[in-house]
Amino acid sequence: MSSGNGDGRTLDRMRLAHLLARELTRFEDEHPRSRELFDRARRSLLAGVPMNWMARWAGPYPVFVDRALGARIWDVDGHRYVDFCLGDTGSMFGHSPPAVVRAVHRQIRRGITTMLPTEDSVWVGQELARRFGLPYWQIAMTATDANRFAIRIAREVTGRPKILVYNGCYHGSVDEALVELDGGLVGPNPGSIGPPVDPSITTKAVEFNDVPSLERALAPRDVAAVLAEPAMTNQGIILPDPDYHDQLREITRRTGTILIIDETHTICEGPGGYTRAHHLHPDMVTLGKPLASGIPAAAFGMAEGVAEPSLPKARADTGDESGIGGTLSGNPLAVAAMRATLEHVITPAAYRHMIPLAKRWTTGVERTIRELSLPWHVTRLGARAEYRFRPSPPRNGGEAIASKDSELDRFVHLYALNRGILLTPFHNMALMAPTTRIADVDLHTRVFSECACELVG
Repeated sequence: MSSGNGDGRTLDRMRLAHLLARELTRFEDEHPRSRELFDRARRSLLAGVPMNWMARWAGPYPVFVDRALGARIWDVDGHRYVDFCLGDTGSMFGHSPPAVVRAVHRQIRRGITTMLPTEDSVWVGQELARRFGLPYWQIAMTATDANRFAIRIAREVTGRPKILVYNGCYHGSVDEALVELDGGLVGPNPGSIGPPVDPSITTKAVEFNDVPSLERALAPRDVAAVLAEPAMTNQGIILPDPDYHDQLREITRRTGTILIIDETHTICEGPGGYTRAHHLHPDMVTLGKPLASGIPAAAFGMAEGVAEPSLPKARADTGDESGIGGTLSGNPLAVAAMRATLEHVITPAAYRHMIPLAKRWTTGVERTIRELSLPWHVTRLGARAEYRFRPSPPRNGGEAIASKDSELDRFVHLYALNRGILLTPFHNMALMAPTTRIADVDLHTRVFSECACELVG
């Protein structure tokens, strides 16, 4: 009957089912145009959407969007939403920031893709080096590509076959990272479609914050790289233990293992991501999604000791057979959007607005949890915050996966959506943008409190 482990109120599951049915009816009554478009889309689009994740919202069909601007979305049925999802980080700094819109309009008139560099690319490389402390950079189209390319470089430099990731991680559609620990053995993630090889051949996995397991996994020196978010976000926010990163860096250096930090989500910590905010020293950094305000673009940086050994093959006269890069990678339009985003959007001033709002959001949720004696908690990571239906934060992916409550997740999301609030569909997670307002946060606080009160009766 409980929504979590430990002491606190338990939830009446029959009451939850009744409330969820009520919210589903309300959703369908208020979104007839989205339903019409979804029915049409199912005739030509797999799952009725252009990308399958778009079907994973709380309603029986997704909301179809009319327009998005700043921290707002309007749907085809005329509803306006406060958007705390922000494209699951892709529009973390708001939809269509004016400076990026101007830069994109200007570049479209000057050429979209040329397979030649522009002056903007020089500025972007220098700025990324300044922010993350790594001297050499390359541009990709997605964080998935950036991670795949970083892994290939790590294998080239070390001559080792395997990589190591954390149980419950997500690094895009990188085959080696779509894994799950089952009884201590590495296997394919149950949701992975058509894994090409047995992942135990390519990958080792350990639980986050488990130093002895990390030490044992790297001891044979057959791992080219550890690919890690500095704080996990795929199974919700999982923070590192206070000394974990010091130990991770010491062990990877001692075993000759390249450390790749994926900042795609954790750039919510500051302009230089978690790496700069917490003084990390990785060998490589990857990031994507918000780097060009949602226009497809990503980047990966590397230390000199990683870059130099990989140059001979990168420069070799073998056409496009290196497995790194792509025809559209580094195109002038994406790079112009990256420059505008880094120069005018992902700024210290933006975080001075966003992080206090995330703290306010967290405080409001904490107050409701405390007042109703709910066995839940809320966690914050920079401008990102999330509540979870267990009394204490998980320390690793295994604990997070075990505490999932899909029915309760769906109800809370749908309750918020029906009252004009969008949360990230895979989690109870919220992002603050530079255009998010105090009133937006306070609206969520009120709606969350009303939702919780209805649940406990």
